Amino acid sequence: MKILIVEDEVALADALSEILKRNKYAVDAVYDGEDGLDYALTGIYDCILLDIMLPKRSGLDVLREIRKQHISTPVLLLTARSDTEDKITGLDSGADDYLTKPFVSGELLARVRSLTRRRGEVVTDAFTFGDVALNKSTFSLSREENCVKLSLKEYQIMEMLIANPRQLIPKERFLEKIWGYDSDAEYNNVEVYISFLRKKLTALGSSVTIRTARGIGYFLESGKS
Repeated sequence: MKILIVEDEVALADALSEILKRNKYAVDAVYDGEDGLDYALTGIYDCILLDIMLPKRSGLDVLREIRKQHISTPVLLLTARSDTEDKITGLDSGADDYLTKPFVSGELLARVRSLTRRRGEVVTDAFTFGDVALNKSTFSLSREENCVKLSLKEYQIMEMLIANPRQLIPKERFLEKIWGYDSDAEYNNVEVYISFLRKKLTALGSSVTIRTARGIGYFLESGKS
């Protein structure tokens, strides 16, 4: 899953990024409202952590605009304010939840898990396609008694494929979701990890294959055809 942090306190934004990355989230961080709006409008994020007090454009302005543009990404407001009216304003503007600074990392992670569950993310430890199972807690891919470990990016790519079975996923989508909106990664980065995953599926003796739509992207199939 991919998280956007919009927070003008750079040290706090970096600390939040580190906490989320340690818990297997992909993270982008920006430090003002204008950049926050530009990133949020891409629609590639699973959750947005949004500070209310931001330079250039307030968090509430950002929130209202993304909702106006029909971006339904869950938004967790971060605020140093404890006044009830501010919280009400944020929720009425389209926020899904709020967290008052200072907060502990455990509560932050619990709120993020709750918001992404509400959006319909898969929350079981393992999910399947064809004859393979992908396990979130162990970062492994298995078939019957055989199991192989996956790197973080291998896991993220396989998760996207299994979550969208038989649907073509463009290479651009993998780059945006896994490497980041402004990453310098290129299409061959995706191709390399797809190659790794194909070898691991072969090693498992799986009938699941990753098909290529030349010049476009990839999709999963189950069966030898």
